[in-house]
Amino acid sequence: MRHFHRTSLAPDVVLETADRFFDALGLSRGSHAARARAFAGVLGQLALTVKMDGGHYTVVEVHTDQVGESRLDKNVKKFFVALHRRADPRHAIEAGY
Repeated sequence: MRHFHRTSLAPDVVLETADRFFDALGLSRGSHAARARAFAGVLGQLALTVKMDGGHYTVVEVHTDQVGESRLDKNVKKFFVALHRRADPRHAIEAGY
C-alpha cells in the first residue's frame, strides 16, 4: 500500500523519528539515503521517502509490501500520528465520530 503525510517538520527530523519508531517495532533498517529509508522485519517491508513541498512542508511517502490493512500499515498510520504530535504537541487527537 501507499501512504502519504504532509508535515511542517524538517526532513531530517522525519527521518530521525522514523529510525526510532520503526526500530522499536523490530524492523531492521536496510538501505538508507539522504532522503529515504528502507525497513524490513516480521511485519513486512517498507520504503520511506521524504521531499520538500513548496519550501514549507515535507511530504512523507511510505510504500509497504502488504495488501489491504495489515499490521504494518496500521503502524505506518501510528507513525504519522507520532509526526503530527511532534510537530504540534498541544494538539489533542480525538475520534471523529
